[in-house]
Amino acid sequence: MGKRDELIARYAEDLKGKCGMTPDMDLLTKVTIGCGPAIYNADASVVAASQPSELETVKNNFLMKKLGLPDGPQLMDAIDSVLETYGQSERNKYRAVVYYMLTKHFGKEAVFG
Repeated sequence: MGKRDELIARYAEDLKGKCGMTPDMDLLTKVTIGCGPAIYNADASVVAASQPSELETVKNNFLMKKLGLPDGPQLMDAIDSVLETYGQSERNKYRAVVYYMLTKHFGKEAVFG
């Protein structure tokens, strides 16, 4: 099993254990691949939920550019909701897991089709 497969398995475990979701493994794999090399970098692989600039980056680069969503308060509301689901006390919020949940939240699975 390769490094990426190990990470995908870890993300699936987070979705099950910490978020109470049964992951769509095909979509999770595509979202993880979409994150590119960031998943292998300890700092870039997680979302710094306490940093407003990081949340803006998620909004601008993922929700607006990747998913093609229009700007508006609903984007930050969705990010806050996903982070709440992940758990405020959870230190490592994996980027691929957050992106996966945002993709599901907005019903944008077709972007990764």
